[in-house]
Amino acid sequence: MLDLPGYAVLDKDNLVGGCARLTLQVDGERLRRDVEGLPDNFWGSRGGRVGVHQPAEAVFLRGHAPAEGDRLVEDRPALQYLPYVQEIIRTLIPAPPLRCLLARLPPGATVAPHVDKAAYFSKSLRVHVPVVTHERAWMLSGSRVYVMRPGEVWVLNNNAMHGVWNEHTTVARTHLICDFLPAAELLVLLQQGDRGLGQFDSRVEAHIRAVVHS
Repeated sequence: MLDLPGYAVLDKDNLVGGCARLTLQVDGERLRRDVEGLPDNFWGSRGGRVGVHQPAEAVFLRGHAPAEGDRLVEDRPALQYLPYVQEIIRTLIPAPPLRCLLARLPPGATVAPHVDKAAYFSKSLRVHVPVVTHERAWMLSGSRVYVMRPGEVWVLNNNAMHGVWNEHTTVARTHLICDFLPAAELLVLLQQGDRGLGQFDSRVEAHIRAVVHS
C-alpha cells in the first residue's frame, strides 16, 4: 500500500474543496515549448498507469505509476529534457515534489470518475498545470466542473470523486501533474487560492459519470 509515513491525513474537502486555483502563474507558452521538446520516444504508452487512466498517454518525470508498486521516488530520464518543468516543480511550487508525470488525453476521450484511495494520496497535494488545453476540456471534482487554462496552477481534491472529459474532436489535453508534500508555504498558498471557480454543468457531469471503466 502506498503511504507517506509520518504525515497526517489531509482534510481536502476543507483545504481544497473540489479544485482550487493557486495565485501562482506559469509561462504557458514557455511550458508548451518545453514539453514539445521532449523526444517523441518518451510518448506512446500509459507509463505504467492502469484502470481508469488507460485512455491517456503518460510520461513519468519523477517516480513510477502506483500500479508498479511502492518504488523509490526519484527523477526519471525524461525530466532532464524539461528545464522549465524542473523550475516549476523545484522552485515555483514551494514544497518537496513527489511523483510527477505528463498526461495526454486524446480528443474525445474520458477518464471515468474515480477516487484515489491509497494513503499516499490522502497525505499529499496533487497539482495540475495545464500544458495544452482548451475550453472544452472538463475536470469534474465532486459535483462541480472546472476549466483549467494555460498559465494556471491548480490543486485537485483527488480524494473526491473526479474524472475528465476532453470533448474536443481534434486537440489533445496535456497536463503536468505532480504530487507535493504539504509544506507550510504551499498550504498558505492553498488557503489563499480560489475555490469558487467550479460550475454546475449537468451535461458534462452526466457524460463523465456515465463512463464505466471496463
